[in-house]
Amino acid sequence: MEAYFFYFLENMALIIAMMYLGLKAREYLVPKLAESRKAPLLNGLLTGFLAFAIMYNPLLHEGMRIDLREAPLYFIAFIGGWLPGVIAMIIPFIYRMMMEGPTVWLGIMQAIFLPVLIGSLFHDRKNYRPPYAMASIKRMMLGFAVFEVIKSVWMVLSTPATAGMAMIMAMMATIGVLALGWILNDTHRNIIRWKALEHDSTHDVLTGLPNLRFFHEKVRQLKYRGVPMAIVMMDVDHFKNYNDTHGHPAGDGVLRSIGRLMEESTRPGDVIARYGGEEFILCFTGVSTERQAFELANALRERIEDHAFYGAEQQPGGRLTVSLGAAISETEQPLDELIEQADRALYQSKKSGRNQVTVASMKTSIEKKSSYHVNA
Repeated sequence: MEAYFFYFLENMALIIAMMYLGLKAREYLVPKLAESRKAPLLNGLLTGFLAFAIMYNPLLHEGMRIDLREAPLYFIAFIGGWLPGVIAMIIPFIYRMMMEGPTVWLGIMQAIFLPVLIGSLFHDRKNYRPPYAMASIKRMMLGFAVFEVIKSVWMVLSTPATAGMAMIMAMMATIGVLALGWILNDTHRNIIRWKALEHDSTHDVLTGLPNLRFFHEKVRQLKYRGVPMAIVMMDVDHFKNYNDTHGHPAGDGVLRSIGRLMEESTRPGDVIARYGGEEFILCFTGVSTERQAFELANALRERIEDHAFYGAEQQPGGRLTVSLGAAISETEQPLDELIEQADRALYQSKKSGRNQVTVASMKTSIEKKSSYHVNA
């Protein structure tokens, strides 16, 4: 009996170690694959390999090959459902068939097919949130208890295994599955927290748009690659008046709505951010002429002007509008200078009556007085 205990302890240690290493490898080596449609295939194959590794050096007892392969097979089916569970069955099924023996089909049914079946039945599809799904420990252990009762009774009645051996197997497998659930939840919880912190460090809390730090980083990368672009500064007209009239919560709602309109109006490759207060900044990529910059910025201006904001009728002119200033990136021009040029163009738009787009002339140096194309 002591030999059985330490053999199952070795199995359990192997399960926990490979589970931990697999999760870390997925987190650092192939993070994108974990979020792809191929994830069930990958998870199933890795779990199948783990089951094979457990089966490779079994405990032999009167023609029986005894191990804890059922723990990872049940676990993957419980977490991911029937698809990764069936995929995980393939390798251990083939290997067990090759080994033959008097209890080959009983071994397949009891320790390969049955854990996948019970795990799939207890899989919580409604609350399954890949790629970082959390295991319901209570539900998982309830399902595994059902499996162990069925398997243990079946094994004692149909094989040379004793009740004591079945109890030790059940106890060790239960600890193994419980450890798998704890490791998975701890790893996924840490990943979710890290992603939330990463998002919060690069995005504005109020609007959900990228922040200025993120904007600078992305646009500098684009400039390094030589991507033609235009920087656009945008300011909400008479925003203080709106806040004073309707209150800051309503003003926050306006900023969020403008953020959504910006996201809907930009193209793949463009970069947007909240600059601060009621100011926003955009980078239109693939833009090399003043006319292109004007058309893109003006389309955004018109979309915001046509949007039905709460209380807009009490704004000057009866509408909530924005002013924009744009500047075209020139060769080797520092980003800070380009933003300053766009900001000067924005100032000209506000000075000339607001609700318009001004594009700084490409022919004029930043140090000199700029010329503009104004949307009247």
